[in-house]
Amino acid sequence: MGGNPDGDVTIVEFIDYRCSFCRRAHPEVAELVTSDGNIRIITKEFPILGEQSVLASRFALATKRIEGDAAYKDSSDALVASRFDVSNASLTALAEAYDLDVEDIFEEMDSPEVCNILAANRALGERMQITGTPTFVFGDQMVRGYVNLAQMRQIIEAERADG
Repeated sequence: MGGNPDGDVTIVEFIDYRCSFCRRAHPEVAELVTSDGNIRIITKEFPILGEQSVLASRFALATKRIEGDAAYKDSSDALVASRFDVSNASLTALAEAYDLDVEDIFEEMDSPEVCNILAANRALGERMQITGTPTFVFGDQMVRGYVNLAQMRQIIEAERADG
């Protein structure tokens, strides 16, 4: 969770680190949350684009569990912006760049807790009939696919008006 924990609007984003549209939306979501100041954002790891996606999500979640929220944000931002193939070597380099405990993170990646988070996100996505990323939930409204900053602001404004 990020943004304002007491925000009046919650955005849930289902994300795959290998998704080019997630990559495109990422800085716009960050700008929205920062400039608005009253939005809570919840990220759901939703790796649907193959094994590299799963590996990236496992790494991000393990980083959160071992190193905390700030390290998760740094690694998540780096993963979504990356153009490299996700492998143990590239994840090791990423962890070293942020001075993270590589060994503990790699051990945590296969933990029951990380597996359970991914399974729960998958089950939630299936119940919501989410088949692609990014998918956003703004309050009670689901929006599938890329949404630009202006559109997100309109949706937030409408959520507040309906609120």
